[in-house]
Amino acid sequence: MSDHRTDEAKGRAKEAAGALTGDDDLKNEGKTDRAASSVKEKVEGAKDKAEDAVDSVKRKVTDRD
Repeated sequence: MSDHRTDEAKGRAKEAAGALTGDDDLKNEGKTDRAASSVKEKVEGAKDKAEDAVDSVKRKVTDRD
């Protein structure tokens, strides 16, 4: 399981536990974990796109020779 999916699962568990026990702090911590998960996912996607772009440029440059 990737980092962001782990954070998503932990966040959902904390949110549920907080809702069941009436612990608003735990519920909010779960929401924060889920938000962090979303950010990590977006950063990973941007990183992958950047790496693909670099690889594409490298292929174009090496194909010219």
